[in-house]
Amino acid sequence: MIDIETEVKDIKRYVIEISKKVDELLYEKEIISMMKLAEKSLSGFFENEPDIYKLEDLKVRYK
Repeated sequence: MIDIETEVKDIKRYVIEISKKVDELLYEKEIISMMKLAEKSLSGFFENEPDIYKLEDLKVRYK
């Protein structure tokens, strides 16, 4: 039979693991949000810029 102290240690370890995973998910979500914001804010700038390359310039085309 497992004593209460061992159970509490196991629970604490699991809570720490879950907390780390939640932190990682939040960090990734923040990065994705910043990337979307940058894309949205720069879209107007790039929209008015001329294309450097055209489809005719491509040597390889994927279908």
